[in-house]
This record gives sequence, C-alpha cells and structure tokens, in this order.
Amino acid sequence: MKNNKAQTTLEFHIIKEKLCEHALSDKATERLLALTPYLSEGECIRKTADTTAARTILDAFGSPPLPMMKEIDKILTLCGADSMLLPEQLTNVSRFASSCKRVQGYLKKAESLDDNIAPYGNSILDLSELHDEIERCIRNDAVDSAASSALRDIRRKIEQTQGQVKEKLNHILSSHKNWFSDGYVSQRNGHFVLPVKKECRNQLSGTVVDISGSGGTYFMEPSSVTKLQSALSTLQVEEDNEIRRILYTLTVLVGDNTALIKRNMEAMEELDFVFAKAKLSAAMGAVPVKVTTDRTIRIRKGRHPLLPAADCVPLDFEAGGDVRGVIITGPNTGGKTVALKTVGLLSMMAQCGLHIPADPETSLCMHAGYLCDIGDGQSISENLSTFSGHMTNIISILEQAGPESLVLLDELGSGTDPAEGMGIAVAVLEELRGRGCLFLVTTHYPQVKDYAEEADAVISARMAFDRETLSPLYRLELGRAGESCALHIAQRLGLAPHLLRRAYDEAYRTGPATARTTDMRFDPESIAGEEALEAKPQTPAIQKKREVPTVSTHAAKFQLGDSVTVYPEREVGIVYQPAGRDGMIGVQIKGRKKLVNHKRLHLKVSAAELYPEGYDLSVVLDTVENRKARHQMGKRHRPDLVVTVDTPDTV
Repeated sequence: MKNNKAQTTLEFHIIKEKLCEHALSDKATERLLALTPYLSEGECIRKTADTTAARTILDAFGSPPLPMMKEIDKILTLCGADSMLLPEQLTNVSRFASSCKRVQGYLKKAESLDDNIAPYGNSILDLSELHDEIERCIRNDAVDSAASSALRDIRRKIEQTQGQVKEKLNHILSSHKNWFSDGYVSQRNGHFVLPVKKECRNQLSGTVVDISGSGGTYFMEPSSVTKLQSALSTLQVEEDNEIRRILYTLTVLVGDNTALIKRNMEAMEELDFVFAKAKLSAAMGAVPVKVTTDRTIRIRKGRHPLLPAADCVPLDFEAGGDVRGVIITGPNTGGKTVALKTVGLLSMMAQCGLHIPADPETSLCMHAGYLCDIGDGQSISENLSTFSGHMTNIISILEQAGPESLVLLDELGSGTDPAEGMGIAVAVLEELRGRGCLFLVTTHYPQVKDYAEEADAVISARMAFDRETLSPLYRLELGRAGESCALHIAQRLGLAPHLLRRAYDEAYRTGPATARTTDMRFDPESIAGEEALEAKPQTPAIQKKREVPTVSTHAAKFQLGDSVTVYPEREVGIVYQPAGRDGMIGVQIKGRKKLVNHKRLHLKVSAAELYPEGYDLSVVLDTVENRKARHQMGKRHRPDLVVTVDTPDTV
C-alpha cells in the first residue's frame, strides 16, 4: 500500500517521530519510522493487542528496565573480527546482561496482568555467567587486580618498587632543598623525577627527562633510582601484557555468547517497539478501538492527536453501510479541514496497531489505501497553480480509488471559476460514489450541498458556528448542510445597511437562476428600512434599463400541492401558491402559510404522485370552516358568511 504521500498529508510522520522519542534501540526506531497500515485484519488485531497489553503493564508497573543497545551491535562485530574489547565495551555487555535479568523479573510480575507480552520473558536467555565474569574482572571501566593472581602479584610489586623510588627521591629532596624549585616528587614521561633549578642541574647526577616551558626547571631522574626505575618499567610491561591477556579472554567469552546476546537483543528490540507504542498511548490519553473490514467508520469523541487536548473539541463521525460519502460545508476556520484530517489520521493510527485518543466505543475499518487532497496544492517547482495542483492530485486519486479506499478531499473544486469548479466537484463525487469507496469531502459550493441531498449513499454535514460571537464551534453535525453566514457576519461587523440589502437581493431575490442559497440563516428583516436608503449619499450613475424579472426554471418547477422540504430547517410543507416573478413561493408548513424563496426549497414528492387527478387540494390547504363557507356560497349568495385568508409570512 503506497501511503507515503497520505502519511505526510495527514501528518502521520509526526506521530512516528513521537513514537521514536520513546524508543531506546536503533532497530526499534527503524521499525517505528517504517510503520505503515497493516493490510491483514488478523495482523492489525494482534499488533493492537500487543500495544494494549504493554499499556496495561506500563500503567501497573511503570516503564520496563530496557537496556540501551546502541553499542552492542558494534561490540559483537569486533568480536567476530578477532579484535580485543576494551574495558568500557565489556562494561556495556555486562550492563546489557544485567538489564536482561531485570526485564525478566519485570515481565514475571506482569504475567498476572496480561498473557500477550509477559511470555516475552521466556524468550530472554540467561547471561548470568557472562555478567558475573565481566563484573569480577572489570571495575570502573578498568581491569581489576582480582581478575588474575598474576596481575595481583605484578601490581603488588609495582607498588613496592614505586614506594622505594619515592622514598629515595624524597630523601634527596629534603637533603638539598636549595637545588629544587618545588618541594615534591612529580612524574614526567612515565618516570619519577625531581624539579631541579636550571642553575643547579649540574649539582645532581642523573638524566634530564623534561624541561619546563619557561626553561627555568629541569625535571631529572637521579642516577640512584635508575635501577629501580628500570625494574618498575619492566613490571609495567608485564602488567600491560597480563591486562591484554585478560581482555582477550573476556572478548572470547563474549564471542562465545554472541548467539544468546543476539536472541536477547531481538527480544529487547521487540519489547522496545511495543512499549514505545504503549508510552505514546499513555502520553496521548489514548485507548484501543475496534478495527474491522466492515467498511464502517464510527468515531466517538475523537481528538486530533497533535492538538492540545484542552483546546480540542471532540469529533463524532459516522460513515459506512448505507452512507459511503459525507460532504462537510460551513464557514472558513470552522474546523472542516481538522475534521477531515482527524478521521484520516485516527484511521491510519488504528490500522497501524496504535491506540487513538477517542472513546472506547469508536470503531474503525481497514483501508487498502488512503487517498488525500488536502492543502492548496501549489507547486513552484512544477509550475502548478492551486487549481492545477488540486486537479493533478484528484486525477491521481481517481486512478487509484477502489471499494476499499478512504478518500479525503479538502475544498473540492476550488481555485477556479465557481460554476466550472462546482461541475467538476459533482462529477468527481459521483465517480467516487460509483466506485463504492468511503469518501469525506469539504466544500463551499451550495450545488454540492444539493447533490448531497439528492444522491443515494451521500449525506451532508456542517461545522457548527456561533452567530453571536462570530466564532466557529469546531463541532461536526452530521445530516445538516452548513451555511457560509457571510451576510450575518458582514452585518455584525458593521457593513452598511444599504449594501447588506443589495447583497441579499442579489443573492436570493433577483440573482441569476444558477445562484443557490448559501446564507439561509441571515434575517433580511434585521436590515434598516428605507430610511437607511434615503440617508445614503446619492452618487451619479449610468441609468440602465431595468429588466422585468422572469420566473426562473428552478422556481417554475414547483407546482400547487407539491410536497417540499424547506432548508435549512428541513421542515416539510405543501405548495399553496406557485412562484411569482420575485421567486417567492407560498408554502403551508404545519398549518401556517409562508412565502419562501424558491432557492430554499427542495422537491420531496410532486403533487402528481401525491393526489389523484382532479383532487380538491382545498381539502389539504384550507380550513374546514372556509371550505364549508365556500361550498355554501357556491350554491347561493350568503352575505353572513366570511372566508378568512391568512397573511403569509415572508421568510
């Protein structure tokens, strides 16, 4: 599954970097960086179970005492090349062996909690003999005198000889104090020497070993200690030879245990890999969720894992079954893109065997591929505009999309002429729907909202918006189309009333037939009346002939008796008055008559399907009292009868 681009788009590479922060070994780090969604349901379930088991143990007993193994591979390579290990390298091996024993004890305690991880302790082999031998021979990164009796004897003789040399030198130093620049014995180039003044160098019989930087002091080895110094040098050579013999012996011992060490390293690296996932789970407050092949996504209180938990509004989302696609609409900065990325990233994490920050009731599905177009798509190197970048990505996505794909498209059709962009958006959505893949799309196009209402297996969703504070709520509401709230925001921010009224008229009353309702929640009655228009400064303008508005094709399709849905309230009503030239249609909703802009209506069931030919619609649209009065007046004049006609509200 080629998901490298999708991983970057969804920022899964940052999740992997956070995983690596919890790893101790190079091999575990490499595996975590190479993590990609599993394609086998069984493997995904097993890997998730491992993460869950490690998290259970981690919560109960804390972090496992895993060793740092960065030098062990290098050490084993040196052993294979017949090199001699240094004391500090042997110390690393000893510490590794000790850690193996501690991890065994840690996992032994964990056996009562979980059966998945605890058995790893049985795969850790015993290295206690190697550990004990290295500990006996090496102390503080040096070969200890206890390593062999020969080394002990040599070092005892060295100490005795050094004592004799120092005794003689101190005697000379105290007997001729005026010869010396300092009153102590020092060492130069491995020899014990006295600091003789330059002018007194001929007073002392001996060899000049070194001269001070100023040239005022000569460091001399007196002739009386030359024999002892020679004996000391011989003993030091013997000591070095014995140390090398011991180090070679220990190196061979490590080499003999190479197979056991490698087995333990593999076990430790696996534990390191699993516990890194558990540590990330704990850091995110994440939980294991169900992952299936049922092609159903059900997220409950999901949080984007890279956003601060305190600032993140939990996401509820559903798709699958009868719903293959979800189209999210709403204002900019409302969180549409975050919702898109949250669904994709949580799905990818779960399919990689990771826990996710969500409610445990969340259920996700396996995907054969993650196909994303998120971001502006621009590319300077490839000379691509925003629209060209989007189209290049979308064409690639359509070449790969199949029934087991998850497709995430942000601002579909943007960056070009709105009418053409809308057409492309609908065409792409219809193709994805035909392919049977799961898809989640964000858009501003109202025509795409209509498509979501009319197409099978596709639903609308919107990001909630607080009209009072002009701020997004970052809460996804499934089954409801979003609004841009542009006119409402403009009004709250102080746009002049005459501009608001003109904008409203252009958008909803006198605009072209292709215009769609995008700000249904705006209340035109809240705009100041004609006095605002009169107060507006008059500016000379070219007078154009006003065209008599005609009923648009969309408005004309609604006939008397049609059952319609009024948006955004989704109220169901009956048409009692066809559209006038202003595009307003009379709709009776729950017994109340209203004039509604045709752009807010969607045909639910036509009158021809609802009623037989010649049916008296007054039965549906009039009160019982009015129908009786009209019936009686039809027979003869009755001046005492009154027919009450309600004045419709304009909404």
